[in-house]
Amino acid sequence: MLRQLAFLVSLAVFITASSSVLAQSKHSDPLHELSLTKANELLNSGKLTSVELVNYYLSRIAKYDKNGLTINAVAQINKQALAIAKQLDAERKQGKSRGPLHGIPVMLKDNIDTHDGMANTAGSIALKDNFPKDDAFIVQRLRKAGAIILGKTNLSEWANFRSTRSSSGWSGLWGQSKNPYDITKSTCGSSAGSGAAVSANLTLLAIGTETDGSITCPSSINGIVGIKPSLGTVSRDGIIPISHSQDTAGPMAKTVTDAVLLLDAINGFDANDPAPIKATQYLAKHLKLDGLKGKRIGVVRNLMGYDKDLDAVFEQSLLALKKQGAIIVDNTDIPNREAAGGHEYTVLLYEFKHGLNHYFKAANSPLTLEKLIAFNQQHKQQEMPHFGQEIFMQAQSKGALTDKAYLQAQREAKRLMGKDGIDAVLAKHNLDLLIAPSNQPAWKIDWKNGDNYKGAASSPAAIAGYPHITVPMGFVGKLPVGISFFGANLSEATLIEAAYGFEQATMNRKPPALD
Repeated sequence: MLRQLAFLVSLAVFITASSSVLAQSKHSDPLHELSLTKANELLNSGKLTSVELVNYYLSRIAKYDKNGLTINAVAQINKQALAIAKQLDAERKQGKSRGPLHGIPVMLKDNIDTHDGMANTAGSIALKDNFPKDDAFIVQRLRKAGAIILGKTNLSEWANFRSTRSSSGWSGLWGQSKNPYDITKSTCGSSAGSGAAVSANLTLLAIGTETDGSITCPSSINGIVGIKPSLGTVSRDGIIPISHSQDTAGPMAKTVTDAVLLLDAINGFDANDPAPIKATQYLAKHLKLDGLKGKRIGVVRNLMGYDKDLDAVFEQSLLALKKQGAIIVDNTDIPNREAAGGHEYTVLLYEFKHGLNHYFKAANSPLTLEKLIAFNQQHKQQEMPHFGQEIFMQAQSKGALTDKAYLQAQREAKRLMGKDGIDAVLAKHNLDLLIAPSNQPAWKIDWKNGDNYKGAASSPAAIAGYPHITVPMGFVGKLPVGISFFGANLSEATLIEAAYGFEQATMNRKPPALD
């Protein structure tokens, strides 16, 4: 309660400090559902300033996130945001622009290091005073591109890797994030706050992280676009880890264009990444209206069938794809998913212990996974009122990364979903990419039983380390659902062409009615 009160007081100070500027602005309505393209048009013409834009989002956070619906997507506000906005406005007046992100507010998931006085907490009380001395590599990239780090978003604590009975979007430090389309429903996880914040227009852009579904699921369920890039093309340096075999950060935005421009800003070779890859730069050139024409697209039927209403919306999407010139190849199932999933879990347990202990050591923290387990037990009332930490304990029981069991599991997981999975299916049917429904519609938040999770399209690409894009596909009732585009390693360009072509042909994104 004290922490929430401090947040509200801080937010009130920000808004009061520039209330006269905000009151004079005539752009409050045009800023709703603002795109990056429109924002740049307004900023470059002088009809809008970055200070006004920051204040606009701060006012919406106060109105809908901390009051009103109390979406609770935003965990921290950057106290330097307005000062940075003022500096970037001055640069623009001098004719200097760093690119499409110049003066644009971006939220970060609260497991990404920043050096500007915001703690990097992973949603845990144990890390409430973890103030990094340096920016994560992707934050350095964002600042260089002129982005304003507006704040940090809530997440499923420890990126949803503490308990098999967790409630997505809940953390011991920040509480429960809620779906802006229906606050009784889940945001999905673990980039829960990032998904809800973008969807509810509490920020223009956000960064999420994914190990398996944590960008694509909250994007799909909150009615936005999410891109999980190929492993190693976006640096993991300065991000609290689960698995170096699968972790990646990625953009979350209202449109494919915005997500791609954000991805262009954050991707780049970083020698400090566990497995860096030189990515394709300037992916925005693949935003083509005829991007679907002639593409052979495989329908992965064994990644659906768990929700009949969702499947009905997907069938309508196949018609839209065909209308845009795509060649649909049906029944291109991916084999060995269950076997790969078992190996994946073994890998995650080993790598979580190793990676987390490494992060703690690099941060000069006295914590280890073993000490964290003890801390949670000592603070059980705050940290474990709804679910436990059995995944933590399973990870702690694992040995070193030289163990035969780990090495075999890692090798088999990659083979089953890579060479003998996605790659084999693409080759067999001569395909450019694969599609499936991203996730079921949002389920009821249930602290007693945890997430009512039926199925998703995320695991094959996540385990293989391949790219995956989700785009709004339509609605089941009042709840948004997404369609997934995924394919071979480093096939972002192909997926972007298909995703953009579909988006522009259908325009399925509809914002939540917060009032």
